[in-house]
Amino acid sequence: MSGPAQKHYATAPEDRISLAHKLIYGLGGLVNNLLAAAIGSMVIVLNLGLGMDPALVGLLGALPRLFDAFTDPVMGYISDHTRSRWGRRRPYIFVGAIAAGLIFALLWQLPDGRSESFYFWFFLLGSLLFYAAYTVFATPWVALGYELTPDYHERTRLMGVQNFISQLAYVISPWFLAIMQYEVFFADMITGAAGLAIAVGVVAAGIGVLPAVFLKERFQTEQTFAADAAVEPGRPAHPLVRSMVDFFKSLVVILRFRPFLKLCAATFLVFNGFILISAFQSYVIIYYVWGGDKVKGAEYVGYTGSIAAISTFVVITFVTWLATRIGKRHAFFVATGLSMLGYALKWPAYNPQAPWLILLPMPLMAFALGGLFTLIPAMMPDVVDLDELQTGERREGMFGSIFWWVVKLGMAAALAGGGLLLNATGFDVALEGAQAEQTLLLMRIFDVSIPIAASAIAIWTVASYDITEEKAHEVRLELQRRRGVVPAA
Repeated sequence: MSGPAQKHYATAPEDRISLAHKLIYGLGGLVNNLLAAAIGSMVIVLNLGLGMDPALVGLLGALPRLFDAFTDPVMGYISDHTRSRWGRRRPYIFVGAIAAGLIFALLWQLPDGRSESFYFWFFLLGSLLFYAAYTVFATPWVALGYELTPDYHERTRLMGVQNFISQLAYVISPWFLAIMQYEVFFADMITGAAGLAIAVGVVAAGIGVLPAVFLKERFQTEQTFAADAAVEPGRPAHPLVRSMVDFFKSLVVILRFRPFLKLCAATFLVFNGFILISAFQSYVIIYYVWGGDKVKGAEYVGYTGSIAAISTFVVITFVTWLATRIGKRHAFFVATGLSMLGYALKWPAYNPQAPWLILLPMPLMAFALGGLFTLIPAMMPDVVDLDELQTGERREGMFGSIFWWVVKLGMAAALAGGGLLLNATGFDVALEGAQAEQTLLLMRIFDVSIPIAASAIAIWTVASYDITEEKAHEVRLELQRRRGVVPAA
């Protein structure tokens, strides 16, 4: 790691983003998270409301993610290379928000009395359409955030506000199941899902268009990409063939770009170290702390979730402030280190004689994801700038899409791996509170050790990430010199 003597550059007034514009960008994040959380939490209706086989429900959750593996980078490439009077990002954000909201609302208007096969194919085809529209909105929205300001610290402040507002979706979404079963409004769960989906769709479309309407792109397409119009010697003349070749070349360049890979690896480790054992905490609380009492265990699971959610808002605010003082990389070390301390404290906090102790590590554990999704997105624009310096191309869309695809792919793998780990402990639901002592021990070991080990490797990975504030400033000056904005420093 480099020493603490790093140059600090004040944010120029022209580089600042107004609070109103930060909030508007953050509302795009709220829509992004709301749609993802809604479809994830509402899909249980297919099993509980329609009686669909859980394996088929799981398949409906997995197949669209495979579709994302293709559409996300393609949408990123399309957005990066769009030339229009409205910009590269805003047209897609506007159309995508409306389309995603409308399709989501229609997706849950499930007809009565049909076969399991009908519901499976109805929902699968509808989900593919929804995820396509969702990608059209989300990928350019992410890319837009990478280009709203060239300032190292203002990027952190923007992502801090965005992450703060985006987290509100996860405060709301846990109530969706209760809303769908609220008998005062809905006759049954299926009717509840239909009504809730309309509300979510209207909110998503109405709020999702705001970034497209009120935010400005820094790079106007004609000036920035004029060089793209010429066909270089050796490049295919046909536009479609040329685009396909350029797409795969860009993909290779990005996947070999070491600073980007380090951020992806760190995110994969911290996020999926958390997701991999996300269910274990509930099992340990129920079966170890409360001896199989599901009612009391569920109560304390709720307490821990609420404290973690509230703490995350505080963490985001603190980490944003800290990063503007000591830099993003060092703030990542602090945040991830504090989360490791929180994970370690779970071991003594799992105490059947004092169940309330499990509440104490939650604020520290909130540093894991609260810090991660504030700092890494704030570091990504610095990576995009360095890539432009080396290649002459701006690829916010492709960088953002591949990064978030790695997150989604890792999440799917971690959720599957968590089930395998639970089986490896020897857990048997039929035993209820009489689980084997070794099973309870392995649960606690996995729950504590896996995220600590993953976070430690993430810190080691980011330790060699070398885009400091000073280097980011030098890159910015050179890019501006090339564009004729400022003389060389």
